[in-house]
Amino acid sequence: MSRTALLVTHTGRRRSTEHARAVAADLIAAGFEVRVVAEEADDLDLPGVVPVTGPEAAEGAEIVFALGGDGTFLRAAELARPAKAPLLGINLGKVGFLAEAEIDDLDTAVRDVVGRNYTVDERLTLDVTAEFEGGPTVESWALNEISVEKGERAQMLELLVDVDGRPLSRYGCDGVVCATPTGSTAYAFSGGGPVVWPEVEALLLVPISAHALFSRPLVTAPTSTFVITVDPFTTLAVLCCDGRRVYDLPPGARVTVRRGALPVRIVRLRARPFTDRLVAKFDLPVQGWRGSRR
Repeated sequence: MSRTALLVTHTGRRRSTEHARAVAADLIAAGFEVRVVAEEADDLDLPGVVPVTGPEAAEGAEIVFALGGDGTFLRAAELARPAKAPLLGINLGKVGFLAEAEIDDLDTAVRDVVGRNYTVDERLTLDVTAEFEGGPTVESWALNEISVEKGERAQMLELLVDVDGRPLSRYGCDGVVCATPTGSTAYAFSGGGPVVWPEVEALLLVPISAHALFSRPLVTAPTSTFVITVDPFTTLAVLCCDGRRVYDLPPGARVTVRRGALPVRIVRLRARPFTDRLVAKFDLPVQGWRGSRR
């Protein structure tokens, strides 16, 4: 039976394209049908690949490769999630926090996939619905975070936040971030939120630059529901999902965020503690000037 892989990469970078060609060639040699996003097919210029388009691109695929940085990974997640296909990130960017392997591990990673030597984790996601008078209901999702932010730089945004059907606080702020544990090291982290181990099932709420005595980041149950209401007399707002899907919100808009119905399935090649990933990606100082005391 033919095995199928979908390859997603950042073809705007020559180095990424070269590595994608190498991965595709190795998979084809191992008997895989290799799909590529149609818009990337000409740049890859590789015989034997199958161009695909639309949300069904990963349907029936054994695995989805994301070769690039975190942006490429999030783009690949949009295709892998509805197909419930496992997603493997190979970091060709800078930090690449979501990636499982680095560029030096590329050949080993392909061999492990061919030999089915990997496990799959399920990562919690967020579903969001935005409703406002005079416009269509917006529905989207996120792996990292959903944010409601001010749409005009010079204006403060007024937001009312409810948690589990009860009013929590009204914020004059730059915005509010609702994040998953996976996204706790992304936008929520830069806003002062905690780092949450990905195995923890929880939701995060992080006010951004709030003019309030109580503006602490919150960690709630995974069953919690956030409702963010844009004050009717405030400025325009923007709803942003993973930094990729952006929607304008007029005053009075009501945004509901809850745990996603579908997780993202992420490939793990090695049993590596999250602590090690945190130290490596953030270059944390585990060695003192006197050296290790262990």
